[in-house]
Amino acid sequence: MKHIRAAGHRSFFKVLLDGDSAQAATMTLKPGQSSSDEVVNEHPRCEQWLYVLAGTGRARVEKRSVTLKEGSLLLIEKGEAHRITNTGKKPLVTLNFYAPPAYTKSGDLKTLAKVPLLKTALGVK
Repeated sequence: MKHIRAAGHRSFFKVLLDGDSAQAATMTLKPGQSSSDEVVNEHPRCEQWLYVLAGTGRARVEKRSVTLKEGSLLLIEKGEAHRITNTGKKPLVTLNFYAPPAYTKSGDLKTLAKVPLLKTALGVK
């Protein structure tokens, strides 16, 4: 068992806990800030479950766009390019789960997480 106090983590990105098959992290975006410059597939081998704790924003996943607000839950499937943007006047705070784990403890993307899935590399949908 692993247990931490998750409240109060307000850095841009912070890995909270790792397990063998999943990982938890927080992301806090300032007003107008985005998770990336473009809609990218940063971790093609990992699902990302994003839950909004506070604030408002917009998620762009592939060519679709959805509004995010407190209580929103978003699933970004393996292989989907995405970008999260804070559209509000207060910080957008999210709790994210990655399966399998996508990041190192220091917040760097794991090498295997960056490798495209074979079907994506071959252009198969």
